[in-house]
Amino acid sequence: MKKLIETLKNIWKIEDLRQRILITLLFVAIYRFGSFVVLPGINPSMLSQLQSQTAGGLMSLLDMFSGGAFSNASIFALGIMPYISASIVMQLLAVAVPYVQKMQREGESGRKKISMYTRWLTVAILLFQAPGYLMNLKMQAGAALATGISWSVFMVPAVIILSAGSMFILWLGERITDKGIGNGISLIIMIGIIARLPQAFIQEVSSRFTAITGGGLVMFLVEIIILYAVVCASIVLVQGVRKVPVQYAKRLVGNKQVGGARQYIPLKLFAANVMPIIFAQALMFIPLTIVQYSAPENASWFVRTMLDHHSWTYNIIFAVLIIAFTYFYTAITLNPTQMAEDMKRNNGFIPGVKPGKDTAEYIDTVMSRITLPGSLFIAFIAIMPALAGLLNVQDAFSQFFGGTSLLILVGVVLDTLAQIESHLLMRHYDGLLSSGRIHGRGMAAY
Repeated sequence: MKKLIETLKNIWKIEDLRQRILITLLFVAIYRFGSFVVLPGINPSMLSQLQSQTAGGLMSLLDMFSGGAFSNASIFALGIMPYISASIVMQLLAVAVPYVQKMQREGESGRKKISMYTRWLTVAILLFQAPGYLMNLKMQAGAALATGISWSVFMVPAVIILSAGSMFILWLGERITDKGIGNGISLIIMIGIIARLPQAFIQEVSSRFTAITGGGLVMFLVEIIILYAVVCASIVLVQGVRKVPVQYAKRLVGNKQVGGARQYIPLKLFAANVMPIIFAQALMFIPLTIVQYSAPENASWFVRTMLDHHSWTYNIIFAVLIIAFTYFYTAITLNPTQMAEDMKRNNGFIPGVKPGKDTAEYIDTVMSRITLPGSLFIAFIAIMPALAGLLNVQDAFSQFFGGTSLLILVGVVLDTLAQIESHLLMRHYDGLLSSGRIHGRGMAAY
């Protein structure tokens, strides 16, 4: 506790860091305030059916990422997810379209062009998603619209307001990145997820101690232990295994071992990080988008199953997509031929392997072998909320046992702490922790 108080004092002493933290808190407060500003013409007291719809299934995930704005019919109802979707599309285009690849190699000017195209693509996605949201709102809470206003008249200004709200959130995120602390877009998503945590925790405690089959204190303690273990595993996943020893790689490809305990190849066990989960989650939202344009009761059995993120069908498909995207993302981000050439130019080599083509084939084989356990581990973390549901964990609280939400929380917290740590160390103060991987002196480059 004494160390924590001393660290907080050091943070307050650094004027630049203090201003960045205060600016971040201000923009976060603006975002949270906007999440409760209801669309003009909508009566918030008549949204109970919409809020019931978002209490479970994929709608609950969508509501979580928007910080509750989705169920509040807020001007921020669509959140930042359209921008995330646009960013994913641009990353995929960078693989398949030579023009986008050329822009990536143009440095700062290329990044500005890609950013501009991403924004325009975000607007296009918003103009598609906003009418879908309003049609769902009409089906769930049609009576909430003020008397004397028809839905046909309301739709056009509402689409503009929802689109502007999402673009304003994007602007807030960019300002946090420039003037505040941490990655603004990721921080906004994290704040939306954390906003649901207190209520979910209270509901879970209440259910365990009031229900006849709740399990009481013992079952609740078991949940906390499992949650702690999953958080630790998520930290390992987000930070990744920094280096793969040559000896381990040799065993993977069937070659004999070589001497030297400090020989490494430049590979990570979790090279794709959390991107496969984000890609897969974006695809899993497609059935939800389709249903928004029609009545759920008219949907096919498969679509209805895909709307239940606790169903076996949903989780099996989700896991398979994550494994496939792990291999895909690793393949597009790691170029064995380029790595082999870089090693050769820097007079580096892998003992027992010829430079050039043989080294590229060796790295490709090793990467293929170590990607499998990494993808299985990512898939397991992703479906943990469904496994938690088998223990009768409340749906809202189970989302914090794994999946995209937990990995985002862990990743953003670690990134923000690392930035605060760097500010402290640059001014010759002790870091946030005296030991551990966040501490600057313990962070090795890879």
